[in-house]
Amino acid sequence: MDFKIEIAKSISKAADLSVDEIVGLKLLAAAAEISVEDAAAAVEIPAKKEMGDFAYPCFRLAKVFRKAPPMIAAELIEKIEKPAFIAKMQVVGAYINFFVDKSVYAEQVLSAVLEQKESYGKSDMGAGKTVVIDYSSPNIAKPFHVGHLRSTVIGNAIYKIHEELGYHCEGINHLGDWGTQFGKLIVAYKKWGSKEAVEKDGIQELMRIYVKFHDEAEKHPELKMDDEARLWFVKMQEGDEEALTLWKWFYDISIKEFERVYEMLGVKFDAYTGESFYNDKMDAVVQELKDKNLLKESEGAMIVDLEDKNMPPCLIIRKDGGTLYATRDITAALYRKKTYNFDKCIYLTALDQNLHFAQWFEVIHKMGYDWYKDLIHVPFGLVSLDSGKLSTRHGHVVLMEDLLNQACAETKRIIEEKNPNLENKEEIAKQVGIGAVIFNDLYNTRIKDVVFSWERMLNFDGETGPYVQYTHARACSILKRAGETDFSDIHFEALSDEASLDVCKLLEAFPDKIKDAAAKLEPSVVTRHLVAIAQAFNKFYHDNPILSSEPEVRQARLAIVFSVKTVLKKGLALLGIEAPEQM
Repeated sequence: MDFKIEIAKSISKAADLSVDEIVGLKLLAAAAEISVEDAAAAVEIPAKKEMGDFAYPCFRLAKVFRKAPPMIAAELIEKIEKPAFIAKMQVVGAYINFFVDKSVYAEQVLSAVLEQKESYGKSDMGAGKTVVIDYSSPNIAKPFHVGHLRSTVIGNAIYKIHEELGYHCEGINHLGDWGTQFGKLIVAYKKWGSKEAVEKDGIQELMRIYVKFHDEAEKHPELKMDDEARLWFVKMQEGDEEALTLWKWFYDISIKEFERVYEMLGVKFDAYTGESFYNDKMDAVVQELKDKNLLKESEGAMIVDLEDKNMPPCLIIRKDGGTLYATRDITAALYRKKTYNFDKCIYLTALDQNLHFAQWFEVIHKMGYDWYKDLIHVPFGLVSLDSGKLSTRHGHVVLMEDLLNQACAETKRIIEEKNPNLENKEEIAKQVGIGAVIFNDLYNTRIKDVVFSWERMLNFDGETGPYVQYTHARACSILKRAGETDFSDIHFEALSDEASLDVCKLLEAFPDKIKDAAAKLEPSVVTRHLVAIAQAFNKFYHDNPILSSEPEVRQARLAIVFSVKTVLKKGLALLGIEAPEQM
């Protein structure tokens, strides 16, 4: 049951208006087309419990009845046929406040979770629609460092959330496997590298010589090493055998290391179509830009003028003939539309790339493709440690694999202190440690910068991944000690306390939180809701004896325990986090 819609229906009957009119649909129709379900969001959940469990603001009805909202509220409450799940109604100013019948409400919510189990929150709203998600996208021949974490875990969560809502998802790792940086790496390898060193140390050696290139280029500008690097990249583009052989070697070494990190994070992709994939597809796109009179020459380079949009020009071809990120991104978007016929194509990158995406999205628009509006840049803030912003160019990086291993080691140390007799300590430390890293990233709104603090991140009592996981493990432990429980005939009237009601409210809101997270492309909506559920459950656990209570009360409270366990596990899975049954 959608309680908000039911309340909206009751008000509509009393006011002799349609549900659409009651929730303001007809008043808003000129501005937007929205469903009754969306419009029912007009029914609010008051911030203070004494103001009820639900509230309807009558302001939007003032234009219909041409009366003051408080007067409308007073008249309507006399006419409303109280729904079965509502115990009491009252008017406060312009608001009609609704107080639920706790047992009826608990029955509706818990029955849904008990019946649907792990399918609770699942929806088919996205059926028949395809969402392409471009995330992670590390650069070949550079270590997978902590700066890549945000794109990877946010993208993975957005993928899983959309999948839960019935969308067909295509996760693409648009590898940075092409560009001038490979010209730099080839120059560096020829000057300071060796086959033996690269085979021995892999990506670390590639990183060492890449950093050395930049250091030497800054010290000795007279050597014009950047020009040499650009020439090698042009050779790559022209199919030079030596250049491409070295590039493929660097590529294979990198993928092997990336896959190891992705396995640790539990992240998978449907395609690894990086920048190089589009090499043979760019000429046609450049030609199309010419045919549509969009390309202009500027200082020997080819650009698309965006002055009419108050943006700098979008550079398509450099004066040396090399292509750029924008060229490849435009080509990739055209390919993806043709291949997947997507309804949305989402790009997960740092906030500082806003202009880049705005520019080439507008180029797609100027090319005459109305689906440009379905291209969505999802920006996020930086990730940092105490040492500050991370930079690959000068080698100041923290490797992702090292960070994850440290998280697992720190977690194991905490487990040894708290529960030294725990079985499978290694595996659980891995689930909790890596889960803590992911949760820490996804807890704050994505636009905020993330700072690592081991003390905060691994706290079992704070607003953290370990706290939510521990709450799930606690619920599992209670159910295990309870033994087999029959939930076929639950006495819901036993759940009349505020702590039980608070848990039920949060469980009822869970499906809407998934939809909200998808609409806002904001996994923190789910993450924060899981913390709220865990907090409410732990208060419920503290206030209410469970296993030692009377049989009927025991059964009803165990239904809450089972429902919380189910929803926490489901919510953590949507974030790409394991839910251990013991901690």
